[in-house]
Amino acid sequence: MTTVAPRSSFLGLSLDALTLEEAVARCAVAVAARENLTVGVLNAAKIVHMRADRRLRDSVTSCDLVLADGQSVVWASRVLGQPLPERVAGIDLFTSLMEEGSRRGWRVYFLGARPDVLGRMLTEVRRRYPGLVVAGARDGYFADHEAGEVAGEIGGAGPDLLFLGMTSPKKEIFLAEWAGRIKAGVVHGVGGSFDVLAGYTRRAPRSWQRLGLEWLHRLLQEPRRLGPRYLSTNLAFVRIVLSEYTAQRRAR
Repeated sequence: MTTVAPRSSFLGLSLDALTLEEAVARCAVAVAARENLTVGVLNAAKIVHMRADRRLRDSVTSCDLVLADGQSVVWASRVLGQPLPERVAGIDLFTSLMEEGSRRGWRVYFLGARPDVLGRMLTEVRRRYPGLVVAGARDGYFADHEAGEVAGEIGGAGPDLLFLGMTSPKKEIFLAEWAGRIKAGVVHGVGGSFDVLAGYTRRAPRSWQRLGLEWLHRLLQEPRRLGPRYLSTNLAFVRIVLSEYTAQRRAR
């Protein structure tokens, strides 16, 4: 019997109020039942972009499991009286599922990143998770008209886990359109996690992660590219939360 995750309402969105351990357990149930469980993650920037991009919003909200990938989202949920238990970072769920898969002999397919990044990541995956069966892999540089062919290739590989190392909103849109044809146990878009595992990008130290400063660590690595983006989305997110908080106070 499939367990139903508790849900929390947040800024007009419905999130699954799960810890990382609970999310992994939920995914294990999906693999056993071949559920084709799609996983979506939300951070402050994505919440901001979803307000202007209906297609992105629809693709995220249609996921079977929606988790808080961003400490600012967890903090804001507490301010607004709908507390989420903890941040479940996409990369942490990614590596935790591979650890579980290594123990259970699950089959996995990787889609995304440049060919060189994908190659280095696969070498690292085989080193870290020797019990994991790599059912297939393909870089993320394919045209829109090739998406159906890519989905068919993945479905033919019969993976228990499908990880998409693609940027938003491309990965959400791909999942919304093709997840039903793929039929994996769990389908999870992991963004730039392939680059981290391949060693091309450094993740913030644990102490920074606990303080919710992983975004600052990324900003310090790429200030020119990320500075304007982080400034605009972070300020917009703060305005959204303050507006909701003010509305709640007035309604009391």
